[in-house]
Amino acid sequence: MTTRAFIGIGSNLDDPAAQVRRAVTALDTLAGCRCVAVSRRYRNPPMGPADQPDYVNAVAALDTTRAAHDLLAGLQALEAAAGRERNGRRWGPRPLDLDLLLYDDAQIDTEDLTVPHPGVTVRAFVIVPLAEIDPDRRVPGAGRAGDLAAAVDDSGLRVEED
Repeated sequence: MTTRAFIGIGSNLDDPAAQVRRAVTALDTLAGCRCVAVSRRYRNPPMGPADQPDYVNAVAALDTTRAAHDLLAGLQALEAAAGRERNGRRWGPRPLDLDLLLYDDAQIDTEDLTVPHPGVTVRAFVIVPLAEIDPDRRVPGAGRAGDLAAAVDDSGLRVEED
């Protein structure tokens, strides 16, 4: 059975735009996954500590045969391969951040995974690119991505040029 999953991609270290491009390629080669859509890249100020570079973010849609927790493990392996070290500091700088935003219409709340991702509806750098690739996608418990994107403050987002 194939499930449509949406992955938030972010980076603010080691050439962030290139990190995001490489992540999209890596997602498409992840076992049991096929990348079917990718948003434009957006540059935005960091969330959390301001003493770090701006982030570059995008959202990718994947068709996957992997279970949600197995997909999460694959995402974390890609982060580690890109040099991410999980040091407990929240919202700090990182070469790659991959978040499982949506897993079809599933609602998952376990110790290591919450889907929909808690920030999907309120973070412009997540909901705007999500709505760009699938404006009619319903975020369980929140509504249509296009409507949510229209309601969020996106004044800090800038489209990242190639």
